[in-house]
Amino acid sequence: MAFSSSLFQLIRQKKISEIKTDFINNMTHEFKTPIATINLALDSIKNPKILGDDAKVLRYVEMIREENKRMHSQVENVLRISRLEKNQIDLNTETIDLHDTIEDAIRHVSLLSEDRDGKIETHLEALESELPGNQFHLTSIVVNMLENAIKYSEGAPKIEIYTESTPKFFIFKIKDSGIGMNKAVQKQVFNKFYREQKGNIHDVKGSWIRFGICKRDCR
Repeated sequence: MAFSSSLFQLIRQKKISEIKTDFINNMTHEFKTPIATINLALDSIKNPKILGDDAKVLRYVEMIREENKRMHSQVENVLRISRLEKNQIDLNTETIDLHDTIEDAIRHVSLLSEDRDGKIETHLEALESELPGNQFHLTSIVVNMLENAIKYSEGAPKIEIYTESTPKFFIFKIKDSGIGMNKAVQKQVFNKFYREQKGNIHDVKGSWIRFGICKRDCR
């Protein structure tokens, strides 16, 4: 019995260690978007043509402030990883407007898209967009998907965002013209912390990402 208990604890500690490593690697990736946006904003502000335009300078300064806030929140997430061992990580939820969340995420990646001459179009047709959720984490999800759509487009990114309602779900879809994902990768996309390690050449050009957020009776 003592041996079984010790073995269980060793396996549990190994899993926690692996989760911590994957989490930290994932958080490192999360910092790349705000850092890239801040660098682009700073480069734009240094442009003599921009310096004379107070409205544009204010826009870039506001972007830097917002991305700095995002990085601060990510730091807080990294610090909270120690609570994994005590199973004390809680997600605070509140009523949020998913359409506002999508628009906020678009603002976070707008400079990255503009730097590639990209275009992001929205078709927000869901009749009901206020749902319970965590604002920060849902924004991060949308930012990550948009960032990948921009990053893995070979030419100027063209991204379309759709929402729609069903009696039970809020449906959110992103369409892009990037390099796509092969079937093996598609099977892994919902695995915790999964990241493709191989090259970026796939059989399918472009992709759809579609998921639903349950609005009620989600059992």
